[in-house]
Amino acid sequence: MRFFSLASCVLAFSSLTALASPLLESRANGIDQTTYDNLVRHTKYSSAVYQWICPRPLGNTLVDKFDKSGTQGFVIRDDSRKEIIVSFRGTFELKDAFVDLQIIMRPLVSTGLTGVGDSYVHTGFLYAYNVVASDVLRIIKDQAAKYPSYTIISTGHSLGGAVASLAAISIKSALPNANLKLYTFGQPRVGNAAFASYVESKIGTANIFRAVHTYDGVPTILFKALGYRHFGTEYWHFDDPARPANVKKCTGGDDPTCSDSIPSTFINPAHITYFGQLIALNPLLCI
Repeated sequence: MRFFSLASCVLAFSSLTALASPLLESRANGIDQTTYDNLVRHTKYSSAVYQWICPRPLGNTLVDKFDKSGTQGFVIRDDSRKEIIVSFRGTFELKDAFVDLQIIMRPLVSTGLTGVGDSYVHTGFLYAYNVVASDVLRIIKDQAAKYPSYTIISTGHSLGGAVASLAAISIKSALPNANLKLYTFGQPRVGNAAFASYVESKIGTANIFRAVHTYDGVPTILFKALGYRHFGTEYWHFDDPARPANVKKCTGGDDPTCSDSIPSTFINPAHITYFGQLIALNPLLCI
C-alpha cells in the first residue's frame, strides 16, 4: 500500500509556498529549441517511471524494469532516436521518504568507481542506487553491446534524479567510451564539492542537464551549510510558461544567479510540474 506521494507533500507544504513564492524578474536568456525539446522529452520519461504499469514509455520499447528495496525504474530503447534510457522513480512511498531523510554523508563507494578522491554522498541516495547497481549495469551493458552507436541517457525526478546521477557515473565507469548524458529534474544536492567535481569530470558538464523549475525547494533542501554542493550544468526554468525563452543555462553547480538565489521552501507546487508535465500523474505517457 502506498502511503506517501508527491501530491500529499504539496498539500502539506502549500501554506509555506503561499508565503514564500518569489517574484521572478524578466531575464534576457533562453536556450535553443533542440535543448528545450530534449528537456521536455526526458521530463516525460522521468514522469512515466512513476507508473509501474508502463508497457510502452512514450511509445518506445520497454527493455526491462527493476524494483529492489524501494528503488524502482526501467530501461527503454528508442530506436528512432538511437537512445537507451534508464529512468529512476522519485519519492512515492513511505520507504522513499526514509531514504530521503538519511542526510548524513558517507564516502562514495559503488560498483566500478575509482579515483573518487574525497567524494562524500548522501547515505540514502547511495544506498538507493547500490541496491540496483548490478541490475542496471547488466541491462545497460547488454543493450550497449547490441546497439553500440546508441546514446545512453540516465534520468529521473527528485530522488530519482539523485539516483540517476550516481547511475550515470557508474555507467560511464563501466562503459568509458559510451556517449552518455544525464538529465535530472528537481534533483536535490547529492554530495560534497569533491563529488560534484567528480561528476563533472566523469561525465562532462556539456552532457549534464540538471533542470530546476522556478522556486522548487527540493534542489536546495540539502543546504550548503551541511557540506552539500550541486554539480553543473543547471538549466533554470525561471518563469512560466514553459518555453525556451524562460530557461537559463547557468554557470557552475551553485550559480548565485540561478535557483540558488531562492530560499528553499522544501517540497512545493513547483516541484511536481516540469516543462509543462504534471509529474507522476499522466498514464498516457506509457502507451
